[in-house]
Amino acid sequence: MAIASAAGPRGGHTTGVLAVAAAALLWGTTGTAATFAPGAGPLAIGAAALGIGGILQALIAPRTLLRAAPALHARRGVVVVGGLSVAVYPLAFYSAMHLAGVAVGTVVSLASAPLAAGLLELVLDRRRLGVRWWIAAALGIGGSVLLCAAKLGDGYGDPSATIAGVLLALVAGATYAAYSWAAAALMRGGIPRAASMGSVFGLGGVLLMPVLLVTGAPLVASGSAFAVAAYMALVPMFLGYVLFGVGLARVGAGAATTITLLEPAAATVLAVLVVGERLTPAGWTGLALIGAAVALLSIRPTTPLGDAGGPVAAPPS
Repeated sequence: MAIASAAGPRGGHTTGVLAVAAAALLWGTTGTAATFAPGAGPLAIGAAALGIGGILQALIAPRTLLRAAPALHARRGVVVVGGLSVAVYPLAFYSAMHLAGVAVGTVVSLASAPLAAGLLELVLDRRRLGVRWWIAAALGIGGSVLLCAAKLGDGYGDPSATIAGVLLALVAGATYAAYSWAAAALMRGGIPRAASMGSVFGLGGVLLMPVLLVTGAPLVASGSAFAVAAYMALVPMFLGYVLFGVGLARVGAGAATTITLLEPAAATVLAVLVVGERLTPAGWTGLALIGAAVALLSIRPTTPLGDAGGPVAAPPS
């Protein structure tokens, strides 16, 4: 059925934008939080954060998952693509931040995701990308490029490590777009939101458990490291992805991944204020462009555009 709420279609879109924006702000805290567990490597942090968070997504909706099992089995290819992407994403994302810094790793990951998500919808779903989406994506990516260039030009860090981090960040962006597309595709197919998110993230969480078992010892070696892991799994990953699922059902994968450009903006501000990373005037200009992209996407068009920012079907959760 079409998106509807007590506030009507416009209210449903606004709710979706706010939910995705809130999720992005929560995710923006993960890079800074990870710096408080310096003894834990990026693989351990990533596996704990999204591995545990992903399994919790499945555990909160067992009945819905059971009822949706036949439909999920029929779309098992989409579920597997989404689950594999969930498993790869945090490993690439936290490794990118480890090598290139919190700001650059987060920025490149999230800046590349909207383009990848839009292209997935264009190629696989045959959904036209409207002018508004392209303008918002260009603003967001342009702002992110400015942020990245500001970091590369500040004279700090190892350039080779930064380049390796940027490449891993591109992998993270592509897999983030892939699991967002997969969850949205399941919802459009009539599968409830909780089952769509639970199946994709639950599978990804299970796939991450071996990585956590091999690398996770430092996370329980001290109270502070354990607190960091618990915070990241429960707040940005579990609660954040619950909010993301709510928003994804209302604004679609293309728009949702662009709205989450708020994450690198938040991560950059925290990296400057808490971690002590530097940001030049060009970097602050990049933040402003990212804000403009999110503002543009938050305005629901008065007539259908048929773009990738449109809502997906919203079956009961």
